Amino acid sequence: MAQYKLSNHPFPDPKMAASAFLSRLLRLRLHHHHRFATGLLVPLRRSWCSNAEYIRMEEDDISVLIDTVSSLCEAAKYSSWEEQNYRKWKDEEAEIWRDIEPIAHLAKEILHSNRYKDGEQLTDEDEKAVAGRLLVYHPNCDDKVGCGLDSIAVDRHSHFKTSRCLFVVRSDGGWIDFSYRKCLRAYIQFKYPTHAERFIKEHFKHGLMMVTTRAIT
Repeated sequence: MAQYKLSNHPFPDPKMAASAFLSRLLRLRLHHHHRFATGLLVPLRRSWCSNAEYIRMEEDDISVLIDTVSSLCEAAKYSSWEEQNYRKWKDEEAEIWRDIEPIAHLAKEILHSNRYKDGEQLTDEDEKAVAGRLLVYHPNCDDKVGCGLDSIAVDRHSHFKTSRCLFVVRSDGGWIDFSYRKCLRAYIQFKYPTHAERFIKEHFKHGLMMVTTRAIT
């Protein structure tokens, strides 16, 4: 089977494959005509091969070339479709990152910097951002808020004292923790349903965001 190497292209280009096919076909026909003419001049050396056999040989080679070019064209079409899907995914992935990074960065800064002490309530600006971009998307938001939201605070986790988390401070004085990562996942699933599963699978692991810092562009 004929093989074609197309430089700088991961997959065959149909136009280049067709051009190679025509060139190969022309060379093949000239070769067979030359071989046939030689056979007429030297009948003893070519007595075992008839004109019909030459024609059949030529048709077989052409059939192989046609099958090869057809396969290359199909591969090019498939690769083009795959490449378009991949580019679409990368564009969507970048858009999701641009969207969630500001609020993810804020949540990490609140929890992991010295900006807030244990038990301290968020400022009005930070509370508005966390409530509107995170808490409202939590799968159990209504249960978390309960009788009403008084404020949002930072404190140690009730079971993991070395970890800090965000807390809903209810209007009746009760406190209940919530995970900003669950909020982010739910937000992505809500706003980007087509690519949410792939994004979460690639960038979240055991509930944690695998990429902790990225440049916002």
